Amino acid sequence: MNIYVGNIPWSVTDDQLEELFAQFGTVTSAKIIVDKFSKRSRGFGFVEMADGGEQAIAELNDKDFEGRPLVVNESRSKDS
Repeated sequence: MNIYVGNIPWSVTDDQLEELFAQFGTVTSAKIIVDKFSKRSRGFGFVEMADGGEQAIAELNDKDFEGRPLVVNESRSKDS
């Protein structure tokens, strides 16, 4: 399952994002999207989970993470 994560604090790393989601299941990848010029976080990312994705979405959506409420939902493809 591919999960969109928005409103991520600028200081959070890929590893921290993976650690947050790993408590709900097996994380196959966790990537925060960065600006290609400044290399600064754009405040959102994607987590891919082999299992536990539904629970992670239910538990983490609107949860405070380092002072910001996360936006967590199933990622939709660009062409839908």
